[in-house]
Amino acid sequence: MENELTTAQRAKVLIEALPYIQQYNNKIIVIKYGGSTMVNEGLQRAVMGDIVLLSLIGVKAVLVHGGGPEINEALNKMGKKTEFIGGLRVTDQETAQVVQMVLAGKISKNLVNLIGNIGGRAIGLSGIDGQMIEARKMSEELGFVGDIVNVNTQPILDVLEKGYIPVISTVGFDREGNCYNINADTAAARIAGTLKAESLINMTDIAGLLRDKNDPKSLISKLNVSDAPQLIRDGVISGGMIPKVNCCIEAIRRGVKKVFIIDGRIPHSILIEVLTDEGIGTMFV
Repeated sequence: MENELTTAQRAKVLIEALPYIQQYNNKIIVIKYGGSTMVNEGLQRAVMGDIVLLSLIGVKAVLVHGGGPEINEALNKMGKKTEFIGGLRVTDQETAQVVQMVLAGKISKNLVNLIGNIGGRAIGLSGIDGQMIEARKMSEELGFVGDIVNVNTQPILDVLEKGYIPVISTVGFDREGNCYNINADTAAARIAGTLKAESLINMTDIAGLLRDKNDPKSLISKLNVSDAPQLIRDGVISGGMIPKVNCCIEAIRRGVKKVFIIDGRIPHSILIEVLTDEGIGTMFV
């Protein structure tokens, strides 16, 4: 195949990656993984491979995952209708239990298993483990959708210190023993901010922020957070992108150095972002 690299070209790629490997060595990177990139098995394996590679070169990778499509599937099988308000799932007590079962049970363990099979070491944690994500009701109409009150990062740090990749499912708890459905973008931003992570990478199923959503060439590769409100007013950032962008801004304000929205449909997009000059997607500064 003509796009295969020669041995010399491979060596050049590795040397070019060296400054980035040095820059990120022993630093924490939080990766938020969700959407349709989770459903494709080939892509899922590539993403986990990237995370294992980062871990092996000394990067402290923390994986935070969602699982909306699989939650929908489980609720449909139970004959339970799902209603959304402002992009958030209305969650009664039964739905909250299903969310916990799907995220902390099925998805988390599948990802941990996949990482292990590729040669990495991972441990699944939910926001309830070690009382990591304390939450309260966001509103009565949304039910058990959690607003994050506090993040305790000690369980994450303990797992990282032992050389494991933490795989975090975004369910929360309160002092009354309730379980909460937490938006994965919000949770990833808060976790990254509390960890003072070097960077937060949001994997989505779009190329990044586009000036014109119909033109992939109109990618905004770098965005100062102070320019975001104007882009929202102009309609450049709209719909489901608004909460995503707000989470990115929140992470920067909480002390994360760099935040990216990248296209998770491109194989090895994490490595392209972290270890090359070109990068991929939109970077928030």
